[in-house]
Amino acid sequence: MRILSANLNGIRSAATKGFFDWLAGQQADFVCVQEVKAQAADLSVAMQQAHGLTGYFHFAEKKGYSGTGVYAQQAPQQVITGFGVPEFDAEGRYTELVYPGFSVISAYFPSGSSSEERQQAKFRFLAAFLPHLDQLAASGREVVLCGDINIAHTERDLKNWKGNLKNSGFLPEERAWLTDLFGPRGWVDVYRRLYPEQEGEAYTWWSNRGQAWANNVGWRIDYQIATPGLAATAQCGSVYKDQRFSDHAPLTVDYSFSG
Repeated sequence: MRILSANLNGIRSAATKGFFDWLAGQQADFVCVQEVKAQAADLSVAMQQAHGLTGYFHFAEKKGYSGTGVYAQQAPQQVITGFGVPEFDAEGRYTELVYPGFSVISAYFPSGSSSEERQQAKFRFLAAFLPHLDQLAASGREVVLCGDINIAHTERDLKNWKGNLKNSGFLPEERAWLTDLFGPRGWVDVYRRLYPEQEGEAYTWWSNRGQAWANNVGWRIDYQIATPGLAATAQCGSVYKDQRFSDHAPLTVDYSFSG
């Protein structure tokens, strides 16, 4: 089973940069996308039905903002949009496809970098989302959550960690949230499990400022986070950087899990 995740920074923009042409050769079973920045009426047929994959979306109420989706080869039993918190469900931050004993989730965590107000919203999201993850873990189902988490967990996960200790995305409270998730709560950072020491090759986002991309001054803020049973079947992962579809790079993981 191949699962691919990508923050598109606008699905229409990514399409013009060749994302769907590239996707045709990826043989993915699921493709999780974030920051689609569109409404249903904005999507072409090629964006809704991508090379044998059907897209299911959670659009933000605000036009041109946020939004998530999951493309799948097989139709799910259920599509869940939102996780029950109106403030964030209005922003289209959660799409879940439910199958027998298994769920695939595309999530887009808020960024707090634009203002203190948005940082406080990010903290509210983290506080509200944790009980939801606990419920998923307690359900006995295997779950993989893919998405732009907007947090670099450890010093290995961004180039300039010393200069970002007080910046959104690398704040102690944010990092502690992930440490708790990957520790006592039992969820697994799949890519880091596969490649525990990797640094620069693992980055998935680069600022558009300066020469961040050229100098690989990146952050690893895109994840596949799974329940232990599913994570144990992960075989290999990769970050695709040969083409640029947005300011993020697609993250792919292959699992031996068969549902």
